[in-house]
Amino acid sequence: MRFKVIDIHTHAWPQKISQKARERLESLFRVNMVADPTIDTLLKYMDKNSIDISVVCSVATRPEQVKPINDWAVSIRNQRIRVFCSFHPDDKNWRSELKRIKDKGDGIKMQPEFQGFYVDEERIFSIYDEIESLGIPILFHCGHELSGTMLVHSSPERIKRLKRKFPALKIIAAHFGGFKLWDDVERFLLGSDVYLDTSYFFRYLEPEVIKKFLKNHPKNRILFGTDFPLIDQSEDIGYLEKLDIPLELKERIFYKNAKELLKNNISA
Repeated sequence: MRFKVIDIHTHAWPQKISQKARERLESLFRVNMVADPTIDTLLKYMDKNSIDISVVCSVATRPEQVKPINDWAVSIRNQRIRVFCSFHPDDKNWRSELKRIKDKGDGIKMQPEFQGFYVDEERIFSIYDEIESLGIPILFHCGHELSGTMLVHSSPERIKRLKRKFPALKIIAAHFGGFKLWDDVERFLLGSDVYLDTSYFFRYLEPEVIKKFLKNHPKNRILFGTDFPLIDQSEDIGYLEKLDIPLELKERIFYKNAKELLKNNISA
């Protein structure tokens, strides 16, 4: 069966800085990207892998980067490319930027390790309150980084605290809630109302454990994500297609849950 697919977690950069971004991240993460991190390359891989929509996630490591990054993000948005815009908690213009994201984007991406904050810090609560009221989805990197060299600012326990404080906040916890913190994911996030994306999840656990995790989380709160171009999207598509879980759940993970989350921005 051919599933419709929304990849909720991909990356790309403007052509002029893509090579520099690639070299920096390959060195930091100690991995080789499968392709240049550009929109043209992403679209080629989407065509190759029959992916309907990809969400490009952007990260600003400094507050002054937010506006120019989001200028580019909203410029690339179209029927096949959706954008989770950059957002930095120390940006003095965060209110106006949130309004622009609400009007012209699809969500927010935050990388606490690169941006120097813990996800449940009280100083950010006024920002979360506004994000919650606007109904903007927010995707956090969660767990360890691939390099394993950074402090974890976004653990499953901290995500749980944040969700308890802001129950209507649409939180997407990347890497199935906490990369390489699977025991904590099971303890704090499984069964909760937090969205979990599948990026860098399938290859790190045995199939029976993966099936248990998928079974024990709400079926409408699991999103397909790959972290392209760190991997070829076909790898995770193939894994999920072959996984021994109900067809309805596969359809939800591949497409339906993301479509419902982005319901104001995705046509039938």
